[in-house]
Amino acid sequence: MERAIGCGGKTRGREMTVRVPTQIFREYDIRGVADRDLTDELVYALGLALATMLPAGPKKRLALARDCRVSGERLHAALLRGLIEGGVHVVDAGVGPTPMLYFAAHHLDVDGGIMITGSHNPAEENGFKMMRGRASFFGADIQALRAKIEAGDLPRTPGGKVESIDVTDDYVDAATKDIERPKSPISVVLDAGNGAGGPLGLKALRKIGVEPEALYCEMDGLFPNHHPDPTVPKNLDALVKRVKETGARVGLAYDGDADRLGAVDANGEIVWGDKLMILFSRTVLAQNAGAAILGEVKCSQTLYDDIAKHGGRPIMWKTGHSLIKTKMKEEHALLAGEMSGHLFFADRYFGYDDAIYASLRLVELLSKTGKTMGELLADVPKTVTTPELRVDCPDDIKFDIVKAVTETFRKRGNQVTDTDGARIAFGNGAWGLVRASNTGPVLVMRFEAHDEGELLKVRTDVEEVVATERAKRK
Repeated sequence: MERAIGCGGKTRGREMTVRVPTQIFREYDIRGVADRDLTDELVYALGLALATMLPAGPKKRLALARDCRVSGERLHAALLRGLIEGGVHVVDAGVGPTPMLYFAAHHLDVDGGIMITGSHNPAEENGFKMMRGRASFFGADIQALRAKIEAGDLPRTPGGKVESIDVTDDYVDAATKDIERPKSPISVVLDAGNGAGGPLGLKALRKIGVEPEALYCEMDGLFPNHHPDPTVPKNLDALVKRVKETGARVGLAYDGDADRLGAVDANGEIVWGDKLMILFSRTVLAQNAGAAILGEVKCSQTLYDDIAKHGGRPIMWKTGHSLIKTKMKEEHALLAGEMSGHLFFADRYFGYDDAIYASLRLVELLSKTGKTMGELLADVPKTVTTPELRVDCPDDIKFDIVKAVTETFRKRGNQVTDTDGARIAFGNGAWGLVRASNTGPVLVMRFEAHDEGELLKVRTDVEEVVATERAKRK
C-alpha cells in the first residue's frame, strides 16, 4: 500500500510517500526482496518507528548487526539513520551471523537488538530480525510496528548516536567456554555456503582444538557456490562429497546467517534436525534428569518417544524460532529444536538458536563417544518420512483449509493435535501434518510411517482431503 507518513514529526515537519508492502511484515521477522520491497524510505521509517517501541527514558540502546548480503550495506545505512534520528544509542556490532547479534544483546547493556539478514533465503532477499531486551520481537509486535509506520508522524528525538563494538572475540569465548576439547583428533568438514557464519565458525572450532576443512567459508553475499540452506539436500552435495572423500567423522553446514545447522554423517548420510535433537537430548538428560525438551510439529515421533524413554519431558510445540524461544522460557526447557536445524541450548548456553554453538556441541559429543552419528542413532526405530512438502495456497483460505482438515479427521476418529496446524495420528506411529505457513501463502505438509506402503496410504489420504477442501474454496 502507498501511504504518506509524517516521518519528519514536529522537528522538520515534512511528509514523504512510503510504500508499505504489508506482506513483508511476517510472524517472526520482516522480509522481502531488497530492491523491490525494502526501500531506503521504508527502512528509515522502520528505524524511527522501532525507536518509539523501546523503553521510555533518557537511554535507548540497541545492538545492530548485518549479514553479508549485497543489499545489507544500503539497508544498514537507512536503518541507522532512522534509529539515530529516533534518539537511539546504536551499538553497531558490524558484519556477522545472527547468533553474534543475539550474543551482543545478552552481553552488552542494551534494550534489544536488530539483525539485518535474509537468513536462508535467496541472495536478492533481505530483512530484519528483532529483539526486545533478550526476548524475541514477533507476532503482534511486528504488526504494531507496521501500524506505526503506516500511521506516520514518527517523531525525531535528540540524543541518538552510534558506536562500533567488536564482539567477535567475546562471542567465540562464550561459545567455546564450556566445550570439552577433543582428547584425540577429530576430522570435520565445514560448509558455510559463503554465508555470514563461516569466519566465526572456523574460529570457534579452532579454539577447541579442531582444524576443520573449510568449504565456502568466505563471506560472499551472492552465494556463488550453492544456496545457503542446509534443509535442501542438493545444497549439501559438496559437503557430502567432501566428507566421503576425506573420511571425516562429520560434515557441518550453516545457513546464510548461521542460525540453522545441517549435518552429514561419516557415511555421507544427511542427519536431519529431529535426529540431531535425539543425540543432544540424550546428553542433556544424562546430566539433567526430567528436563523439559521441546520439538516442533514436523519432528519425528521417534524424537518424542526417545525423550520420554530417557526420562525427559517431551513437549511438542509450534514451528518458528520466536515461538520456540518464548515457550522454552515458559517451560524452563533446557533444549529445543526444529526440523529446519534451528537448535536452542539453554543447557550451558543462552537459549537462542546458534548453529555455530550447536556444531561445537555436536563435535564435543562425537569426540567424547568416539562414534559416528549413525552408530549413536542405531537403536532409534527406523521410519520412512517425506521431506517438508510446501504447497502453494492463498493466504485468505489456508487457515480455513487446516481447520477443515482437523474437523474431517476428528469426525473419522483420528487423534488430531492442533498445536500448530493439524498433526493427524493414524496408529502404529504413523502421522500426517498439514499446517499453514506463517511466512507465506503456503500449506506445509509432512508424513511419517514405518514402511513405504503405509506412508503412501497416509499421504494419499491427507492430500485427498486437502485437495477436496481447496476445491470447495475456488
